[in-house]
Amino acid sequence: MNWTRFKTHFFHHDGLGLSLDISRMPFPDDFFTTAEPMMQEAFAAMAKLEAGAIANPDEKRMVGHYWLRAPQLAPNAALAGEITTTLAAIKDFTTKVHQGVIAGPKGKFKNLLVIGIGGSALGPQLVNHALGNPRKDKLAVAFFDNTDPDGIDYVLAGLRGQLAKTLVLVISKSGGTAETRNGMLEAMAAFKAAGLEPAKHFVAVTGVGSKLDQVAVQEGWLARFAMWDWVGGRTSELSAVGLLPAALQGIDIQAMLDGAAAMDEVTRYPVTAKNPAALLALMWHFATDGRGAKDMVVLPYKDRLLLFSRYLQQLVMESIGKEFDLNGHVVNQGLAVYGNKGSTDQHAYVQQLREGVNNFFVTFIEVLKDRDARTSLEVEPGITSGDYLQGFFLGTRDALSEKNRHSLTITLPDVSPRTLGMLIALYERVTGLYATLVNINAYHQPGVEAGKKAAGAVITLKQQLVAALKASPGVAYTAEKLAATAGAPDKAEIAFKILEHLAANKSSGVRKRAKSVAVDSTYRYND
Repeated sequence: MNWTRFKTHFFHHDGLGLSLDISRMPFPDDFFTTAEPMMQEAFAAMAKLEAGAIANPDEKRMVGHYWLRAPQLAPNAALAGEITTTLAAIKDFTTKVHQGVIAGPKGKFKNLLVIGIGGSALGPQLVNHALGNPRKDKLAVAFFDNTDPDGIDYVLAGLRGQLAKTLVLVISKSGGTAETRNGMLEAMAAFKAAGLEPAKHFVAVTGVGSKLDQVAVQEGWLARFAMWDWVGGRTSELSAVGLLPAALQGIDIQAMLDGAAAMDEVTRYPVTAKNPAALLALMWHFATDGRGAKDMVVLPYKDRLLLFSRYLQQLVMESIGKEFDLNGHVVNQGLAVYGNKGSTDQHAYVQQLREGVNNFFVTFIEVLKDRDARTSLEVEPGITSGDYLQGFFLGTRDALSEKNRHSLTITLPDVSPRTLGMLIALYERVTGLYATLVNINAYHQPGVEAGKKAAGAVITLKQQLVAALKASPGVAYTAEKLAATAGAPDKAEIAFKILEHLAANKSSGVRKRAKSVAVDSTYRYND
């Protein structure tokens, strides 16, 4: 790792204000020459995708998240019009909320509750944390992003006494996602318990004609905003999914879109050396042998980017983690992503990164601007807290290089709506290009669907077990016997787990008599 190599492999784009240093990835001198043919294939595939080709062959769908910040590139005028009209509707609705034209029964809305999961929560949470300012935000934002009752109660406790001034966004493309449906029902119950009519507080972001859309129409919700089947959840942050909550919070969504569009312009350029997304995609390929041989550790040295690794986990792992390639061959592709923030991690897992198993590469994210204030406190003569943050970043990078731990660095001028839009667009493009390099479909998620089906089977079994207990009130059953009674003798283990959960919650009516051998415990229903 030397100055000559740094100068050779340091990318900087003045217009974006973004830099990329790949010099600490030990690729050979002929790497880019060798990789250029497959990179050109990836550029060509991306150009077809942006032109409206069916890029998700399993679901026979176009993939159009790039059009969200450049509607003029949509393949037809109808789609372009929908994007433009939806953005205008978001801005109009937001203005009316901020002005109090759309308000609650006790005046202007002061809080925003976002109900969603996966891409319908991770992107909005990232933007909320990265760009929010409690002193300036128009609405304070909270999230239901799971079906955990205690987690829901925790959020509602923070809104106690404030529901009359709380606006609710329910975000689900299909309207049938169980976690979001449950959160919606829990929120509705809380509003009704407070003597409030949910329809006067609720807004839907969903597919036209979905279950959620139908509920919103039937109940007369405040508004509905469209989601399209050509935008996947993990690439939906710059659609109504992310733009609406950000706008309501008071964030400049046009700057986010402009930043993303500017990044798209640069990363659309089919010259590898001048395209940061192409460079990153090739670094992923080099680091992992094109088969996920190493994990990617994301270390932003900025508190506001704490949630970026969580956001990338879905974007990258749901896109790249596939059993089959496009030719139907079993490849078990993937790229594991984890991370937190610097310098916090220097007191956590950097010890292992430097001296433990060498099964990763690091993506450092450096932010040049320390804070908005004109001056920073000197914690030592001529030295600020921000100087120390940079020192820890540069020191950690060198410490890893000394032990042959590979890294690359992205440098941003600041964390702002424009730069966050750029960062989102950059990684959307990297993920798409890398998927082509390894010949997989980045835009479906059969594993997620399999998990949903399996969860549904558990719920069905739970209903069967409870029905069997209720049919014989007071009769005690072991899990094994009850599973057989319910017609599922091969599901004794799952039955045991379900019964343990039921017995731990008094409202279920199921009571447990513990035995010294746990699996011999018995369960009965008290009517």
